Amino acid sequence: MIVRIVKLTFQETEIDTFKQILEDSMENIRAFPGVLHLQMLQSTRNPCIFFTYSHWESSEDLENYRRSDLFKNTWAKTKPLFTDKPEAWSNNELHILP
Repeated sequence: MIVRIVKLTFQETEIDTFKQILEDSMENIRAFPGVLHLQMLQSTRNPCIFFTYSHWESSEDLENYRRSDLFKNTWAKTKPLFTDKPEAWSNNELHILP
């Protein structure tokens, strides 16, 4: 399993726009083959910073999503709203604490 964390920093005036894009696409992303978990987080210190936290069955599933029309269309709407370059990390899960 792959755990993907992506940090997104938005213009303050575009937070509501991003939340609407997210609302419009979240169920389709969750239904994408290989997605096990999808969560959006907003920083408690800076409301312009969001994180996606997702679990994928495999690296191939994640890459298939990143090449999909769903990702490309969502990204095209989201990208102009950023104030900073997104950062992403793909991780192997080692251990889950009970």
